Amino acid sequence: MKKIFDDVINNIPEYKEFLTVEEMDASSKKLAEEFPNIVELFEMGRTRDNHPLYCLKIGNGSNNALMFGCPHPNEPIGAMMLEYFTRELAENKDLRDELDYTWYIVKSWDADGTKLNENWFKGPFTLYNYARNFFRPAGHQQVDWTFPIDYKNLHFHDTIPETKAMMDLIDKIKPKFIYSLHNAGFGGVYWYISRETREIYEDMRNAAKKQGIPLNLGEPEAPYCVAFDPAIYQDLGIRQNYDYLEKYGISNPESVIKVGTCSADYAKEVCGAFTLLTELPYFYDKRINDLSPSDITRKDAVLKSMEFSQEADIFIKETLNSGIQYMNKKNPFKLALEAFTDNDESNEATKKMVNENPDFAKIATVAEKFDNLLISKFYKMLSYGLLVRANEIELLKMEKDNEDDSEKKLILQKAFNNAEERLKELSELLEKEIDYEVVPIKKLVSIQLECGLLVADYLNRN
Repeated sequence: MKKIFDDVINNIPEYKEFLTVEEMDASSKKLAEEFPNIVELFEMGRTRDNHPLYCLKIGNGSNNALMFGCPHPNEPIGAMMLEYFTRELAENKDLRDELDYTWYIVKSWDADGTKLNENWFKGPFTLYNYARNFFRPAGHQQVDWTFPIDYKNLHFHDTIPETKAMMDLIDKIKPKFIYSLHNAGFGGVYWYISRETREIYEDMRNAAKKQGIPLNLGEPEAPYCVAFDPAIYQDLGIRQNYDYLEKYGISNPESVIKVGTCSADYAKEVCGAFTLLTELPYFYDKRINDLSPSDITRKDAVLKSMEFSQEADIFIKETLNSGIQYMNKKNPFKLALEAFTDNDESNEATKKMVNENPDFAKIATVAEKFDNLLISKFYKMLSYGLLVRANEIELLKMEKDNEDDSEKKLILQKAFNNAEERLKELSELLEKEIDYEVVPIKKLVSIQLECGLLVADYLNRN
């Protein structure tokens, strides 16, 4: 890697916490005031809760590049990377000249949802605290999954304001390079890219290796992921999901898919943009990149994971429905749970796939077994956290409004208690079963930034 990039990576501070939306907004305003000839701050749109969506424009290079943080609001690693990178760009003319881009940077795209995660942003960084304060919206309310799409019998045009603002920006600037700053919760490092770039795969993996963070060599995020190389996948749009469901017996995939497509898919159509995602974990266990054989087939591991998930979903649905008549129709935690537990047809397609695909008859690696039997439980724990909060938000509103309805309070409190008990039970189990480490924020920012610099530089040279 070029020395100028090495120097930038080596100067990343030892961050101890994540910034709130208000802190990010204040920092962006300050940067624009300090560097008026280099940095422009403009409002690209408004959120559904009417919060301004700020975009920083930095430099004046030959090509346009777009970076955005918090496309899912529980994913603030990218926002911290942008917090560092925006100041570095403003202060470092040599870096701007070397990269030769005009940068458009949005630190917190889903600002409303990010605010609902802020109770875990300052720590402690434990599995329980993350799950207890976690929020991720239903698919049809996700800023990066409501881009319009017409594909076969799928027609989605219910685009939300935050997505429309990003569409307008992409249409206007037609970026050559997009860095979509997602991150995972648990596991290892992996990537999505728009097309094969074999020349830099080892450099990307080395970015993780240098920081001592393992690659994620367990199951891919979705069964229809196409692997270009170990831990490097072709980027996903909704078409792949549709075709997968259709292939494995769902006659009308459009009835199952309640979302649109994503920014990578949209920008590829608009201007042929190259999109990079670097997925990073807050927590990891060394088993995630152990390729030695386990004591179970991959098929049995997947089916055990699905069995646990389906049982958990029954509990979630029953607990949610017990007090649903007392919940606001727009309760974001309720809406998320209704979406995340609506998996019956997708589960049937997955069962068919693992029974038909010979890859799943093989012995699972330790990584695949760990992914299916323990990491999957970690992600289900997040739904328990949403269930706690769905009831909590209604109880807090009753208290705030001095609402005196003993039956309503009793039912919501019982559901809250049941959900919290289940969350704590699973948290205690995973604390025993998983030997996890919390990844320092500096390491995560370093990996994400180094990969972004590698790809930006590669695209300029090719």
